[in-house]
Amino acid sequence: MAHAAPDPVLVGFDGAYSLKNSTSAQAIELGLKAAIHEINAAGGVLGGRLIELVTKDNRSVPARGIANLEDFAAIPELVAVFAGRFSPVILQQLEHTHKLKMPLLDVWGAADGITDHDFDPSFTFRVSLKDSWAMPAMLEQAKNKNIRKIGVLLPNSGWGRSNDNALAVALSRAPGIEVMDPIWYNWGEGDMLQYYQSLLDAGAEAVLLVAIDIEAALLVHQLSDALDVPRVPIISHWGVTGGDMIRASGPGLMKLDFSVVQTFSFFKAMPGPLATFQKTLGELTGSDDVVSLKSPVGVGQAYDMMHLLAMAINKANSTDRTAIRDALENLDVYHGLVRTYEPAFTAQNHDALSPEQVFFTKYRADGVLVPISQ
Repeated sequence: MAHAAPDPVLVGFDGAYSLKNSTSAQAIELGLKAAIHEINAAGGVLGGRLIELVTKDNRSVPARGIANLEDFAAIPELVAVFAGRFSPVILQQLEHTHKLKMPLLDVWGAADGITDHDFDPSFTFRVSLKDSWAMPAMLEQAKNKNIRKIGVLLPNSGWGRSNDNALAVALSRAPGIEVMDPIWYNWGEGDMLQYYQSLLDAGAEAVLLVAIDIEAALLVHQLSDALDVPRVPIISHWGVTGGDMIRASGPGLMKLDFSVVQTFSFFKAMPGPLATFQKTLGELTGSDDVVSLKSPVGVGQAYDMMHLLAMAINKANSTDRTAIRDALENLDVYHGLVRTYEPAFTAQNHDALSPEQVFFTKYRADGVLVPISQ
């Protein structure tokens, strides 16, 4: 008599699926599904239980993200929730994820406060960039271009404020760079050129841009139309890579000195794990072409975090969320796409990456992000 298959172990993903032009949620989902495919092919977790993914759309709205988190927590055998691209959503989820004792796994959001907070024990873990690593790297990138005076554009959001704090700390450690007071803008602005022009009028020789693809593409379009406005280097945070920036920007992007911070690229992936991932990608999609995947940081970082979670489930020998949280702090070495984790997390450190993973890229005409040789 055949035995019924054991119940699956569920993992949630709260992403901004319906945001216009966004590719980040789809990229994270692909990374998760690739890792789950490999884990299940090897027998699943807990002696034969398969992993299944449950997705919800937060539309980049914090209130929606909170509601989704509470819905996930009500699902039996759902052991953790993966967070998406928008730091303001994740920051608003912090209190709720700790009240619910739900591991919240961040594979994109860069605000420092996602892991640097006073909740104890912490239920947030990150395989991603931090703003406090991005800002010093962006200042260094400006220095490498012999820029003496830098303008800054920040969104009026939790992510913008995180970058403002990170910039203040970075400046205290980087004498000799003149950085102007930031200009703040709101998401959904209809005119980004006015802020760029204000920075140039005040003497900016480059612009540090903290934006998602929507506002960044608007700025590029406006610059393309304003032939009398000087072009200065734009050093961009990685929010722009969460959407189809080339399609949204048009050909004007290729005429700008536009560099973007990243922590992962398939051009820099660890060779052994990359070969495994390519084989899996071929099985799932019919193509092993990793280079043309949109929003690569989302793919690679979600893939690694899913494998780390599976290790934690097995180490906990349980679907108890608190036991899995504890196990995440005590994992063995894992050889991932992004890096080798030795280990990923400790009781004192819930950030699996470091400033060593930070580098810069530029867009190719086909939309591929290519690392810039330093």
